[in-house]
Amino acid sequence: MINDSICRCPWLDTTKPDYVAYHDQEWGVPVHDDKKMFEFIILESAQAGLSWYTILKRRDGYKAAFANYNVHDVAAFNEDKIDELMQNSAIIRNRLKIKAAITNAQAFIKIQQEFGSFCNYLWGFVDNKTITNEFSTLADYPATSDVSDVSDKISKDMKSRGFKFFGSTICYAHLQACGLINDHSKTCFRKAELANNS
Repeated sequence: MINDSICRCPWLDTTKPDYVAYHDQEWGVPVHDDKKMFEFIILESAQAGLSWYTILKRRDGYKAAFANYNVHDVAAFNEDKIDELMQNSAIIRNRLKIKAAITNAQAFIKIQQEFGSFCNYLWGFVDNKTITNEFSTLADYPATSDVSDVSDKISKDMKSRGFKFFGSTICYAHLQACGLINDHSKTCFRKAELANNS
């Protein structure tokens, strides 16, 4: 049961319990686990051109389809596997996005090898500290980060390393989801909770 007396972010559709649970329990929580980070990269890149809720509803499907987010398994997917995934109604059946997930897994592994972990690489762009923005209304939320253009820098670097479907807008959504940026609104109950736990 959703507690309607709690103030949440203005973008959240509180009529969707699964969306509320995601907002209350996951969105903006700092991620320092590579497997979790890879999961969000798969999901965020699949989101391109779609709503986040469209992907969120298919989350279990993506977990099963993409080897429980084992990055080495996904990196080894071949054309037969792509053809199989194109028949899988539990995910977005877009061949370019499926191929991008494989390419991104391969690039992810190279970053792990270079930096020790993907999280070391990504958090290095923000000096290992969450950037906190002060938004109040829906109109305050930008599509990309204007804080030192961090989403532009990261997406550009990731593209140079071979990542696909990870432009600045998708990158910014990823940074929000994984807690590198705390974009909960000023009045949202999670704003202070995450600030106090950081």
